[in-house]
Amino acid sequence: MDRSVTDTRSNSVSVADRTRPVAAGAAVVDLHFLGSLPVFVLAEEHLLFAPADGEPRTVAVHDGAILSAASDGRTIVTGGDDGRVVRTGADGTVSVVATDPKRRWIDQVAMAGDGTVAWSAGKNASVHTGKAEKSVELPSTAGGLAFAPKGMRLAIAHYNGVSLWFPNTAAAPEMLPWKGSHLNVLFSPDGKYVMTAMQEAMLHGWRLADRRDMRMSGYATKVRSMGFTAGGRWLATSGADQLILWPFTAKDGPMGKAPRMLAPAASLVVAVACHPRQEVVAIGYADGMVLLVRIEDGAEIVAKTPGPAPVTALAWDAVGTQLGFGTEDGQAGVVTL
Repeated sequence: MDRSVTDTRSNSVSVADRTRPVAAGAAVVDLHFLGSLPVFVLAEEHLLFAPADGEPRTVAVHDGAILSAASDGRTIVTGGDDGRVVRTGADGTVSVVATDPKRRWIDQVAMAGDGTVAWSAGKNASVHTGKAEKSVELPSTAGGLAFAPKGMRLAIAHYNGVSLWFPNTAAAPEMLPWKGSHLNVLFSPDGKYVMTAMQEAMLHGWRLADRRDMRMSGYATKVRSMGFTAGGRWLATSGADQLILWPFTAKDGPMGKAPRMLAPAASLVVAVACHPRQEVVAIGYADGMVLLVRIEDGAEIVAKTPGPAPVTALAWDAVGTQLGFGTEDGQAGVVTL
């Protein structure tokens, strides 16, 4: 990322010629790396394994649509409309973690660093630690799940707020209230903040030390993708025609501060993926373009030129030398940096 970049995008450095195309053959809804191996989550039934030194191969994991996916870097867990939670290893081995007794859709899944799996079905959230399974009833259907960076704590986004649950204790979940429908949820890397994307075009957050609320608005559309940069200094989000970055460097986080805005375009940002080691963000647009943006100076590198369909999946490998992307019409690839 130390290559010089000119001021105009038309003259920007491009690494698109380093792309290894992957024929997904179906809409890509998510993407995870297991080590250096990219695995594309397809909309229906299958995962697509795309090794650099071999032919891509599909692995059937569900009988129907795949609704959610998460990974700990070693395995991938998926939830489907067949009511099953499935774990898949890098060798393609598939095992069923749980089957909902009512065959309800598995709307959300999450994984902790130690491999613990969480999922939601209807108004229930469950956690499987490998030794036991515990469930909790929610006020409404879960909009998102996220494990805290340390410890066994699960954030569950739902209507009118977020529940914080310690499944290893008998205590009832704590409620972080805020009116409205909360969708995606995540913890900051230091565990001090919980952030949600809402049905409205805004974010909401809480500073856990004092439960102070944070409201971040001004988006053109609802935020479908967000993530913290390496070190947790910035929260990168979609939802506008440029990358929106909220600062988390001060003790009050983004409270009272304006966001930084980079990489403006004629198309909406629909996906973001933060580099695991550098303050660099990969941005996917509704017109199919992917840019790499360095936060320090706003320098841009083109990773994928525009195409006929929006970017629907974007992810780095753990060391930040590979960037994978997938689109709604089945275009996919891996860029080596």
